[in-house]
Formats: sequence, structure tokens, C-alpha cells
Amino acid sequence: MPGQRDARADALVFGFVKSGHAGVTRGGAKGCAAIFASLASAGCSGELSALDPAGPAAARVAELWWIMLGGAVAILGLVLAVALYALRERHGLRDISARRVLVGWGLVFPLVTLALLMGFAFLRGEQLFARSSDEAVIAVRAEQWRWVAIYPGGGQTINTIHVPAGRDFTLELTSGDVIHSFWVPRLGGKMDAVPGKTNRMVLHADKPGRYRGVCAEYCGIGHAPMQMVVIAHPAEAYAAALAEQAGSFEPPPQVLNPRPAPAATIIEQWRDYLLDLTGIE
Repeated sequence: MPGQRDARADALVFGFVKSGHAGVTRGGAKGCAAIFASLASAGCSGELSALDPAGPAAARVAELWWIMLGGAVAILGLVLAVALYALRERHGLRDISARRVLVGWGLVFPLVTLALLMGFAFLRGEQLFARSSDEAVIAVRAEQWRWVAIYPGGGQTINTIHVPAGRDFTLELTSGDVIHSFWVPRLGGKMDAVPGKTNRMVLHADKPGRYRGVCAEYCGIGHAPMQMVVIAHPAEAYAAALAEQAGSFEPPPQVLNPRPAPAATIIEQWRDYLLDLTGIE
């Protein structure tokens, strides 16, 4: 019969489309998962990634970040679960006490979770403080817009800091003009360089290599290119690396040619006009 043939043909076409759609959906989900995994892994590595630690101080910072992320996901998951439960049929909520939900999930759970996260953050942050003075001490002076490293033997380098690998070293940070912030993400957290004050931080490079750092505090027009490189040398080659430093200073880089402000002439004209108008000399 023509009608039966048409029904069978429609059934075959519908089955083919349904199976193809399911395959595409499964393939799309797998593809999206693969893309997300690759993007996530790429975001956790790199020269300036705090999630790719190369020393114990940076490892503590990365561990704290992951713990905080886990706590945030737990709180978000609970909030979403309660919201989805609230969207169920009305009769499913009759056995739920509004006071219990408010106190238990709105106060107790967030307070306990945040208290645990804060306690862990204080513990990890306190372990990052410099305590010992037995390590190699390097004075680092921030200037607009460069980093000057001064070594125990008197050697000096600009925007390059030579350190020993496999052992602790101490940086004594200060500034000659405004507040800067020293940050080598793969070796540790940030530390401000403040005029008239010396801040100490202890870092450790697990293995020899080059580690990029930046100024993490806006300090003027030359903030963006104010970067440095920390070079970690093997223990047996560190003394020779310091001996090669000439110790001469270079003038600060000139970011822009000095020039008067665009509105300086107009401001001066208005000033003179107002003074003449009011008779003030």
C-alpha cells in the first residue's frame, strides 16, 4: 500500500536522522571536552604562570589557589543544587523548613567553608615570610623603569638577577621613587618595593633556568616594559657568574621625550585672564 510504504520510509529516515544526531552530539561533547582540557592545560603553564611552580614558595601559592578554587566550586555546587531543588514541584517542598535551609545552607555551610579556607590561607601565607639570614642576600632596587640587583661582592646588574639554583636566596627589595611590586610567578608571590623601606623575601629555584618576572604595581608610563629575568645557576657556576658582572650602572630608560602638557598654554592663558579680571597680582 502507498500509505504503508510512506510510513516505513518516514520511520527509516527518522531513525537515520536520530542516530546521526546522537553521534554528532556525542562527538561534539567529546570535542568540546578535548578543547576545554587543552585550553585549561595551556592556561596553567607558561613563563608567567603561577600554576606552573618552579620553587617551594610558588608551589605553596599554587596549592592555595587550587584549594580556593575547590572551595568556590563546592559553594557554587551547593547553591546550584539548592536552586534546582527549589524548582521542583511544590509538594516536594512541604517537608523542608525554610529556617533550616536559611540557617544550615545560608549561614553554617558558607561560614564553615570560608573559615577553613581563611585558616589555610593564613597558614600558607605565614610560611612565605622570610626568617633566616643565612641565605645569599641580594639587594634589589626598583627605579622607574628598571630593576637594579646589587650582589654581596659589589657586582651589579640591570633587569637581570643571578641566583643560585637548588638553595634558598634572599631578596631585599626597596624603591628609589614610587611603589613597585616584584613578581616572578614561577618562583613565588608578589612583594612590594616601597621607598624608604626594605622588604625581604626568600625564594628558591628548584633547578637552573631562566624565570621571567614583571612589575605588578602600576608605576607610571613605563610600567609595561619594566620586566626582569631571574637566572638560576648551578651551585658550582654561581660564583663565576657573579664574577663576570661589571658592576656599572646604566641610565634609566627614557620612555618618552619630555614635552610640555598639551593644555599647558591654555591653562596659563586662563590663569592670567582670571588674575586680570579679579585684580589679583
